[in-house]
Amino acid sequence: MSDITRRGALGLAGAGAVTLMTASGAQARPGDDAVIGHAAGDTLHVTTFNIRLDTKAAPGTPDSWTDRRPVLARFLEIEQPTVLGIQEGLYHQVKEIAADLPKHYEWIGLGREGGGRGEFMAIYYDTRRVEPLDFDHFWLSDTPYVIGSKSWGNNVVRMVTWVRFRDARTGKEFVHVNTHFDHQSENARQRSAGLVRDRIAGFDPALPVVLTGDFNTPAGSVSYRTLIEGGLSDTWRTAAKQLTPEWGTFPNYRDPVLGANRIDWVLANSRVSVLAAAINTFRVDGRYPSDHVPVQALVRLS
Repeated sequence: MSDITRRGALGLAGAGAVTLMTASGAQARPGDDAVIGHAAGDTLHVTTFNIRLDTKAAPGTPDSWTDRRPVLARFLEIEQPTVLGIQEGLYHQVKEIAADLPKHYEWIGLGREGGGRGEFMAIYYDTRRVEPLDFDHFWLSDTPYVIGSKSWGNNVVRMVTWVRFRDARTGKEFVHVNTHFDHQSENARQRSAGLVRDRIAGFDPALPVVLTGDFNTPAGSVSYRTLIEGGLSDTWRTAAKQLTPEWGTFPNYRDPVLGANRIDWVLANSRVSVLAAAINTFRVDGRYPSDHVPVQALVRLS
């Protein structure tokens, strides 16, 4: 599969049944298998995806970025998120995803050690639909504006990227916040949740907010409750329609498990209506694009 380009992969069949009309109401081409697909009308398609860093695993192994990249490109071409928050992307991966996406996508991000160093919480966006008005980054620590800082028992630097967008169709503005909580320290996760909650509370309360991320803790945990009690809702829970089963979001290249931990979420404040949600187990010929699976939401701003 390593020689399959984004366009060359179009003949491959993904998992699931062919969907001729997507949840967004847009017509899908035969063979697209879109779960949500291109957002029609005044809806927005929000996706979070831990893409798994490039470990330089050997081609032919499940973790090989060489083999995973075209599968990820295929998924993005089919689903066409309006905004996409990724986690774990190294600089070369961030650029390669940008190259694989259609030309009307751009991205904003920064390596967590500063510049191009370390993993990115990059946000990709469809420039035909949304325009960035402002953006910033902060670190999950006692000194959030010190690049590369950590202070809560986590060995790995953790950060947040956020972008304020204007929707070209409706003129409405919203904020997309994207993050990745620590995988080892419970204290760091809880403190991170409190900081993210407080920073979101500092935005204009009239603005819709979506929060995407790999939170490394199950829905229902202390960190989850901190964010929910801080005014956010879990789009999986509040969606008018769930388009997939409730898979665990970290199958680690194995078959997804019903009812396993959801550690990747799309959260939103009360100014966001959730029409549909999905946990997408997309794969091509048995190969997954990551050890996580993407979580998607079709939303409308109020």
